[in-house]
Amino acid sequence: MLTRRAASQLMVTTAAAAALGVGSAHAAQTIKVGLDLSLTGADAESAARIKNGALMAFDEINAKNELGGNKIEVVVYDDGTATAGQYDPAQAATNARKMVSDKEVVAAIGPMMSGAGKAMAPILSQGDLATITPSSTNPDITDPKFAAQYKPAGKAIYFRTVTTDAFQGPNLANYFAEVLKVKSVYILDDSGAYGVGIADSFQKRAEEKGIKVLGRDRLDPKAADYNTILTKIKAANPDALYYGGVGQAGVKLAKQAYDIVPKMIKGGGDGMYSSEMLSAVGFPAAAGWYATIASPHVTGEKAADAWMKAYSAKYGMTPDDYSITAYDAGLVIADAVKRLIADKKPVNRDSVRDYIQTSNVKTMQGPVSFDDNGDLKDRTISIFQIVKDANYAADDMVHQFKYIGVAPQS
Repeated sequence: MLTRRAASQLMVTTAAAAALGVGSAHAAQTIKVGLDLSLTGADAESAARIKNGALMAFDEINAKNELGGNKIEVVVYDDGTATAGQYDPAQAATNARKMVSDKEVVAAIGPMMSGAGKAMAPILSQGDLATITPSSTNPDITDPKFAAQYKPAGKAIYFRTVTTDAFQGPNLANYFAEVLKVKSVYILDDSGAYGVGIADSFQKRAEEKGIKVLGRDRLDPKAADYNTILTKIKAANPDALYYGGVGQAGVKLAKQAYDIVPKMIKGGGDGMYSSEMLSAVGFPAAAGWYATIASPHVTGEKAADAWMKAYSAKYGMTPDDYSITAYDAGLVIADAVKRLIADKKPVNRDSVRDYIQTSNVKTMQGPVSFDDNGDLKDRTISIFQIVKDANYAADDMVHQFKYIGVAPQS
């Protein structure tokens, strides 16, 4: 026979297991969250900063015992491959299938890259597994026009703590036209889903603003030499060069552009807001480049000082703004779990997805909530320019990317 104390403990354990939708006391204490990033290849440094932001959120939540004795366990997946030299859509799809097949995974963070996101979204949809991306900005994935392709099961499963390139590309075009008074531009992309999409949106708005597009070319990310294209751009003599893409091509482009068109205005999206621009390109070649991010700028705010110091002390590197959007993604998932437990509902994929959809979480970047498609309601685009500050380390993201301000909206 059970003693009264033992019976009481059994009832508590059983209730916790029921709340989590699992069948044993041991399983009830672990809630798995997937984390998919491009940890191999050209964007590995940026990926590490994002990974640490997400891990920091869950470490804090676990340490504070905010989930009633239950712990979040993070399972890390790498969608970068040595063969691709960056994110690999095939590997991203494999990772999505692995997460879906692990029934203990109730939510995910990632991916970094839109090309990976396009490969993962249909699989996650069929598996009813919600993910929150801290940096993937291609609008197609959450656009209702492409719902049959990217969310075939019907519900929104691809959420963002950043806005999309429907705003990021056009708003930098606004800045080029209205502030820098650019009259002509040459556009490049790296052939990836993100690069092509943001270059398209930049080009459309640039033309609407009266900027003449003198040409557009596509870079092979694996090519070593872009001198032929840059020489053609030099001959066309535009006021500015715009690049849509990520670091694999972007780093080489920035180095070689400095040799051929050093004084030309140069800019890109958040693919150029990266530690690789500082560590792999370096000064003086990186100086002058404009870059946007698809979120408010937080790392320069005093309110974030304590968090940034804690991050740097824990991981030995300076965070960037997408470290914070990853941290915020972790807060959103934890908030969904906490509300489910408080409401005495099972913590499973379907319920976590539903509670993520109704999120209204106070974060360092402001309140995080989503529209019906999973997109962040805040549409802020922030602009930076790389300006060397000799008082800080050359690879210090916070101080070498000078914050210009919020991009002009249309």
